[in-house]
Amino acid sequence: MRGVYVVPVTLFFLLASFFALALYSNDGDELPSMLIGHEVRPFDLPKLSLNSDTEIVEDRITDADLKDGRMTVVNFWASWCGPCRIEHASLMGLQKSGVRILGVNYKDEAVDAQKFLTDLGNPFEMVAVDRDGRVGIDWGITGVPETFVVNGAGQVVARTVGPLGASDVKDILRMVKP
Repeated sequence: MRGVYVVPVTLFFLLASFFALALYSNDGDELPSMLIGHEVRPFDLPKLSLNSDTEIVEDRITDADLKDGRMTVVNFWASWCGPCRIEHASLMGLQKSGVRILGVNYKDEAVDAQKFLTDLGNPFEMVAVDRDGRVGIDWGITGVPETFVVNGAGQVVARTVGPLGASDVKDILRMVKP
């Protein structure tokens, strides 16, 4: 009769051990990205105007802008995103350190994005408008903010999910400014 209890208890401990091993075997802060080591997916987005009464100008930002030989930080953000507001100081610090940053305004209204950048400062060299979120989906983002480091050949070399912290900024500076 005792054997009837031993099998389920043993199976339970084996399964619990398996799940514990899986839980602690990798970095919980890092989500895998299919783009790391690969070229960015082609995109063509309108540019957000920050100097005129029009919301979006006819200028375009494309994947070719990330293949000009310069390392670029690509940051997906939105004015309605609380964590984006938290990480904004980190982006401003990167920009002051000479890091080139491309902002991708994700599923947002241009007027709200303009106000956000006017109120908090603009760390971006360029701001693309991904109104329908299609480019974000192509890049595999899970939400905003999400940040990628792209080398001068247009290949993704790193990804950070969530607001950038001090250690993320140090890692980005090491990659971009060796």
